[in-house]
Order: sequence, then structure tokens, then C-alpha cells
Amino acid sequence: MNEVIEKARAIGADIETGLKRCAGKEDLYAMLIGTALKDRNFEVLKEKVLAKDVEGAFEAAHALKGVLSNLCLYPLADELDEVTEVLRAKELPDEKDMDAIERQREEYMKIL
Repeated sequence: MNEVIEKARAIGADIETGLKRCAGKEDLYAMLIGTALKDRNFEVLKEKVLAKDVEGAFEAAHALKGVLSNLCLYPLADELDEVTEVLRAKELPDEKDMDAIERQREEYMKIL
């Protein structure tokens, strides 16, 4: 099995479901993982939170949550789900929530 996929499994990704969603194509799944982790919306989310732009932050968080959930990249998708719900309530996430997303993303970036 692809090294990126095996490392993602060790972090908590649901590889079996993710691969099914990619028709079992390991190279495609690994490429999509890399693309998702480099998504510009991670930076947009930080920028919008710092600017106190709840709507812009919600759009970025919701987009990331969707992509990461479809790829079954947990627990990063779970962290984004929590932040998305905070933003949906028209509130800003606290620093702890944003730090958790960054830590999870950094952990996943190590597999690339």
C-alpha cells in the first residue's frame, strides 16, 4: 500500500472508506490527500478569524471540512467540524480550537 496512505492510517484516517470513495485507486487517494492538506483555505481561515470575519471564516472552514471529511482524514476533519459549528452560530473560534486544527494539519503534513 502507498506510504502516504499507510501513514495517514496511523494518524487516524479511515483509509478503507477513503479508498472506496476513490474507486480503490491508491495513487489518486494519496494525491488528493496531498492536495487537501495544501488547500489555501487553511490560510484563509486563519486570516478571516484574525480579521473577525465570521462569514468568511465559515466559508473556509466549511469547505475544508467537506474536503477532509470526504477523504476521511480524521481527526483533522473533526476539528474543522467543531470550528464550522462555532462559526455557524456566528461566533469566532477560540485560540485553542485554531491551535488544534494547526496541530492536526502539521501532523498530516509530515506524511507527505
